[in-house]
Amino acid sequence: MDTLSYKTISATAEKAQKEWVVIDATDQVLGRLCAKVAKIVRGKYKPCYTPNMDCGDNVIIINADKVVLTGNKWDDRKYLSYTGYPGGQRVATPRILQLKSEKAGMKAGKHPLFIKVLKGMLPKNRLGAALLKNVHVYNGAEHPHEAQNPKVIDINKLK
Repeated sequence: MDTLSYKTISATAEKAQKEWVVIDATDQVLGRLCAKVAKIVRGKYKPCYTPNMDCGDNVIIINADKVVLTGNKWDDRKYLSYTGYPGGQRVATPRILQLKSEKAGMKAGKHPLFIKVLKGMLPKNRLGAALLKNVHVYNGAEHPHEAQNPKVIDINKLK
């Protein structure tokens, strides 16, 4: 038996083939959609997956304003943040974060609700922060990333 053929291949930053993908969030459940997006961003659907490298794809999520939450989660779920000052604990519901994304002063591509949910599904280190920069979320159907030639994928086909 040839033991040289059983070597584990680890991807490097140069060898990682990063692509751009577009995902339509219309009528998708928020948590299930973000779980699949986190796997795409992490690179777990690729055969060259390496846990300590950024080998995933860049994801563009369109129609983020048409995402669905089941039950009364729009108002019952609470997201906590802390300013660092005494009495600085802030509480936000998904409805508040969704309304924040529609403000004109919000940075393009950074949807607060999706960022909050995806951040919890990625590693809690520098790699997770770098992976979060590969996600671009837009409320409408238009996005400014046409130059990257993104391919449209059906999120319902992924497991």
